[in-house]
Parts: sequence; C-alpha cells; structure tokens
Amino acid sequence: MKYAIISDIHSNLEALESVLQEIDQIGVDRIICLGDIVGYGANPNECVEIIRERKIESIIGNHDTVACGKKEPFDFNFVAKEAALWTRNTLTAKNREFLHNLPETREIDGFLIVHGAISDPDLYIFSVYDAIGEFKLMKKWNICFFGHTHVRTYYVLIGGDVQCRFEYEFKIKPEAKYLINPGSVGQPRDRDPRSSFLIYDSKGAAVRFIRLEYDIESAKQKIIRAGLDRRLAERLSLGI
Repeated sequence: MKYAIISDIHSNLEALESVLQEIDQIGVDRIICLGDIVGYGANPNECVEIIRERKIESIIGNHDTVACGKKEPFDFNFVAKEAALWTRNTLTAKNREFLHNLPETREIDGFLIVHGAISDPDLYIFSVYDAIGEFKLMKKWNICFFGHTHVRTYYVLIGGDVQCRFEYEFKIKPEAKYLINPGSVGQPRDRDPRSSFLIYDSKGAAVRFIRLEYDIESAKQKIIRAGLDRRLAERLSLGI
C-alpha cells in the first residue's frame, strides 16, 4: 500500500489544494490526516469539506478540538485563541459535528497515527528526550506518524539508541521503531514556507518527504481580510 500522510492543514485552502493535486499525480492508495484541519487560517469550512468529501481518514487535533467546542482554548496564546474562537464561530454546524466525531488516535494497517504524542495528544515531540518516552509505548507498533510540531523530522529507535534524523528519503528497517512527522501542510515552522507531507510505501518499506510551493500570497490576503491577526499571515512567508 502507498499512503500519503498529511497534517496540520490549519484552514489553509491554497496549501491543501496544492498538496492534494500533487498527491493525486503521484497516485496513492490512501490519504491520512493527522489532525488540525482547522485553526489559524481563513478557510476552515472549505478545508473540512474537502476532508469529508474525499473521505480522507483523519484524527482530531488540538485546534479541531477547540473549534468544535469539545474544549476551551485555555492553554492557547492570545493569537491562537482568537483564531480558534473565530474558527468556531465560522464553522457550519455540520463541519463542527464532523470534527467533534473524529477520534484522537487510530491504528491503520499495523501502524499508529496520533496528533501530538502517544501519551497525550496535546504534547509535543520536539527532541530525542521526548521521543524516548513515546517509544516505550510502542510495544505493539513499529511505526507511529505524528504531527503538532509543524516540523518535518523523524526519530528512530534501533539497538537501544534513539536518533533524530532529517533525510528526505529513508528505508524502514524491520528491527527498528519509528516516530515520523510529515511536517505541516498549512503552516510549516521549520523556516521553509513550502507545504510539507510524506509518502509511505509499506510494500517498499520506504518513506519520502515532499516540499511543495503554493500560493502563499492568496492565503495571506484571506487571513487579513477575515480580520485575523496579521502575524498569522506574515509567518506563512517565513515558515515559522
């Protein structure tokens, strides 16, 4: 099976459409989303509807959780909080219900998907130290895909050693365990403004990260016209 793994769309319609167009050209068996379909950007309804209509398998992210009303944004910074509440008020009832019904985690064909971490969907895996604790929870799985940090990377546990790696392509070793982050479709934070996602070929035991340019200026102008904080627009050009 060939999978496209996407994450952290954050209501960025231009980025999502560009990524899906590229995925369709590549040709995959399944598309999987690691959550945060909404938040920050100006097109929450359109992004949710694409996920719904294309039947893309998804889990709920922390911004999705706030946007659908399951949780209040008490731990969000001011800019994120204002955007989350704007998103909640903008979403249609049907789209809020869709987000509300998404699970926090899924097992798909023998691998695990989470938004933040296995131990807690709101936690960030930012370091080898963070990854060590999560690997201890992977007795059933060799591969877990996660998002939340908006940073493309992967961690590998082999021979008792945990490493953080950044290659754009790598082979899955059967004796190793992997925590793999595809990066963000709609708001990358690794100082590369291009959308990020990955292709996982289970038959070929291979992972390939892909970066893709999209119409950032259109996405920025929509954020500004919607009355959202200008910093949410400016950061798109900087990849932060």
